[in-house]
Amino acid sequence: MKNLSRSILRTAFAVLLFAGAAGAGPAIPGRSLKLVLAPRSTVDPTDIMKNLSEKCPGVILTGNVKGSDYMLYAGGWSGEYRFMVIAKGGDTIYATKTVLLSNAVKDVCQFLSKRP
Repeated sequence: MKNLSRSILRTAFAVLLFAGAAGAGPAIPGRSLKLVLAPRSTVDPTDIMKNLSEKCPGVILTGNVKGSDYMLYAGGWSGEYRFMVIAKGGDTIYATKTVLLSNAVKDVCQFLSKRP
């Protein structure tokens, strides 16, 4: 019985470890994916970064426009967040609208994790 409990505990731990790694965000070998916040964004960068570090630690905010991979427009307010991912050259390639900030960040992370 004790061995069975240990085996179940090990399996549960392995599943949790894998689930955490699967949601880690975009995997770019050797470097993080860099987002620059659009100048007209109205959402506090601290709140965005907090959620980014929880939802996709492979993505960081940068102040370097030229060194960024994408621009993120983060607008709205509590109850209606609007995020857009903008590619180099100015094309909007993804947009989401959610009630919770954490869901907007999660949506952006899921989108970015599917990008080549």
